[in-house]
Amino acid sequence: MINELTNEELLRYSRHLPLPEVGIKGQKKLKNASVLIVGTGGLGSPVALYLAAAGVGKIGIVDYDKVEPSNLQRQIIHGSSTLGVSKVVSARNRMLELNPAIEVVAYDEPFTSDNALRIATDFKILVDGTDNFPTRYLINDVCVFLGIPNVYGSIFQFDGQVSTFFAKEGPCYRCLFPEPPPPGLIPSCEEGGVLGILPGTIGTIQATETIKLILGIGSNLVGRLLLYNAIDMSFDFVKLKKNPLCKICGSNPTVDKLIDYDEFCGFPHDSEHNFSGERKNFVTCEELFKKIKEHEKIQLIDIRESFELEISSIQGALHIPYGQLLMRKNELDQDKEIILFCKSGIRSEKALNKLIEVGVRNVKHLDGGINSWARTIDRNLPIY
Repeated sequence: MINELTNEELLRYSRHLPLPEVGIKGQKKLKNASVLIVGTGGLGSPVALYLAAAGVGKIGIVDYDKVEPSNLQRQIIHGSSTLGVSKVVSARNRMLELNPAIEVVAYDEPFTSDNALRIATDFKILVDGTDNFPTRYLINDVCVFLGIPNVYGSIFQFDGQVSTFFAKEGPCYRCLFPEPPPPGLIPSCEEGGVLGILPGTIGTIQATETIKLILGIGSNLVGRLLLYNAIDMSFDFVKLKKNPLCKICGSNPTVDKLIDYDEFCGFPHDSEHNFSGERKNFVTCEELFKKIKEHEKIQLIDIRESFELEISSIQGALHIPYGQLLMRKNELDQDKEIILFCKSGIRSEKALNKLIEVGVRNVKHLDGGINSWARTIDRNLPIY
């Protein structure tokens, strides 16, 4: 335990000290606290910045991606100068620039069943800044096994959710969601979009919840789910109860160790973040380019939304939005090879499987979508 604050720290945290709920005693609690943040993206960015600024003494960050241009619309811990840099390195440098008095432990690796307990053991609170179901269930189970709180957040388009799952005092994530949704049912932020400032709102609430847990003040979100809508500027709460039949924190738990969470959520093992179905019935950009050049009998179908056509397009493609595909399947020429494409290949593969289910023959999809086409074939097209 650290007993004293330095003169520099007393000055740095001088706006905390007059608060009766914080004061010197509370600031020492923050200095002695340890928090693990899984994900340094949209949610992890504000969480990491505000916990660092508040003086949380030891902060762990886990991620294995690199900073990309599309991140910068919302992942405010990173910048143009760190494009191509490991996210945890970028985040650690920014956090220490903000507050060099703290310790930041960076884990540049995926958070998996193999390493999760090893990484999380040294921390007393875990903050979920992830964007996929396998890792959310993994985080929950790790927190239940270690007996620590899980400060959960999620975002999509204009909506966000926050709660604190803490099996010692209330429900866990599995109590609310016993089973994951079918793979591909809920689109990712890449597919559906997200308002850039939304993760700032949700992540800041997660940071607030974390600091309150450390200080032991106020009413926390254990047993409550906060729902936020940015369009309506509305906050609602849903009461949550512990599920006595929960498989991990109920009366007779059946989950007693970390499992294969990709398999549990129905994800293929070659996909860390997004469901992409079975790897079959696809063509590469090079194969499609060759088919077009050699005038093969193909029908190219663009299943993106209308606004996406204003960004990029492939000449000669017929536009049938994903949501209209089954209603307009009579427009598909099954005497030709039908090739579907979207932005990145996720929607087109789901569309392909739907068409196969209703008996459409000779259909494939473009692997990697039009963004891959822009990277490999037509470099004049923008990537979005």
